[in-house]
Amino acid sequence: MDIIIKPIVTEKANAMSEKLNRYAFRVAIDANKLQIQKAVEEMYNVTVLDVNTMNVLGKNKSRYTKSGMINGKASDYKKAIVTVKEGDKIDFYGNI
Repeated sequence: MDIIIKPIVTEKANAMSEKLNRYAFRVAIDANKLQIQKAVEEMYNVTVLDVNTMNVLGKNKSRYTKSGMINGKASDYKKAIVTVKEGDKIDFYGNI
């Protein structure tokens, strides 16, 4: 089971990583904090101090088409905010 799905790279997440040493990840719905901590430490070779998780509900979407209104919903997901030790860095763009 893959715990970490992908990093969240937004303006807010980048500001958090520069100032507070906190990084955001999209993780598996059934992952717990210990599994997330272990996965981040193994993948990025850093020391994780704290993990905060939140369940994000998907937004309702609708659009108009020729055949009428189409309603749908974006999928729900789980987000983890990981605090790493001072001096450790995670480089998301290093292997591009």
